[in-house]
Amino acid sequence: MASRLNPYIGFDGNARQAFEFYQQVFGGELAVNTFGEFGAPDTEDSDKIMHAMLETPQGYTLMGSDTPSDSEFQSGTNIAVSLSGDDESLRETFAKLADAGTVTMPLEKQMWGDEFGMVTDQFGVSWMINITQPQS
Repeated sequence: MASRLNPYIGFDGNARQAFEFYQQVFGGELAVNTFGEFGAPDTEDSDKIMHAMLETPQGYTLMGSDTPSDSEFQSGTNIAVSLSGDDESLRETFAKLADAGTVTMPLEKQMWGDEFGMVTDQFGVSWMINITQPQS
């Protein structure tokens, strides 16, 4: 799998509606997972979207999620650049972005099985790195 770069948009509780709208606009396949499906079934966030991905016939990939209740949603700062794939060079990319930047979530194994981390680079751009793990 080659690495991909795409926007990742944060929402204030309306990610499902937004992605259903984007699917109507662009067409394509929509995959949606809730926080409840990934280990938080009995919380106020259980029905919120933890991750949504729309892949369109035009080749666009749009990703996003709802902001968890323990985090503050700030309109205007709700877009990050997402890099994902199985290329080991993504670790080096994360380190380079973190140099003179700020790691907001260390690159480490997550509940969905991949390694994931977030960093804000020295220019204030937010990055999300997901390194896909081999399926066994």
